[in-house]
Amino acid sequence: MNTWYVYLLRCKDNSLYCGVTTDPARRLEEHNSGTGAKYTRARLPVTMETFEKFPDKRSAYRAEYAVKQKRAAQKINFLKELAAQENNLD
Repeated sequence: MNTWYVYLLRCKDNSLYCGVTTDPARRLEEHNSGTGAKYTRARLPVTMETFEKFPDKRSAYRAEYAVKQKRAAQKINFLKELAAQENNLD
């Protein structure tokens, strides 16, 4: 069973990109090599701002959607709070 992560990248233009992966380090490499999301390709280089572990794929995708609904200034703290709630449910 895979561990799922929701991650936030900081782009060169200081914007944030949110995504889901099973391997944050590999995904960061993909984004920086230009094979990641179209959004990040135009804003290279990107750095990992934060990533949080989720118990399953479904909860990770729900968290990603919820994070994307927030303003940029709220995203990092909101993601950490969501992860703490999800991981405490186990």
